[in-house]
Amino acid sequence: MELHTPQAGDDAVPDVDVVDLLMRQHGDIRNLFDEVEAAEGDARQEAFRRLVRLLAVHETAEEEVVHPFVRRSVAGGEDVVEDRLAEERSAKETLSALDGLDTDDPKFLPQLLALRTAVQEHARAEERYEFIHIRRSADAGALASLAKGVKAAEAMAPTRPHPGVESAGANVALGPVAALMDRTRDAVRAAMGRD
Repeated sequence: MELHTPQAGDDAVPDVDVVDLLMRQHGDIRNLFDEVEAAEGDARQEAFRRLVRLLAVHETAEEEVVHPFVRRSVAGGEDVVEDRLAEERSAKETLSALDGLDTDDPKFLPQLLALRTAVQEHARAEERYEFIHIRRSADAGALASLAKGVKAAEAMAPTRPHPGVESAGANVALGPVAALMDRTRDAVRAAMGRD
């Protein structure tokens, strides 16, 4: 029986707090990096596929749910979000290059470790500059509403990262990918009761 890292939403814990949900995803991402590094052959490929999807889900949710809230509700939020988007863009570029390699390629693990470092630095910045402010400026109802939006993004998110798709304007230039991102955004807005 093959064991794999559970991911946020795999358990019966109700997702009523967006910060708790995103923090669980950060833990899941760290665990999946461990799993990819430790595995070999097909098991490594499968673990990496799950890592790529979780990263895509997490970043889509942040772009559609977290960043807009931070822009509206946190003093200096626009600058905070722009810094996170730059980090995300860099990580997506690294992940895209890595995704083109066979997981048995000798270049794979060194690039995976570079990606891991970038993702962990990005996660720490989110926790310090976004999540703490969300917790301070959102009541229980807002935290639950944001969590619902993250769960909707999780259901609709692309399975591959797309560098340069950190804004609606960039989505327009991508054609079919834009349609998927638009459906994700629509699902998030519907889940959060927005048009």
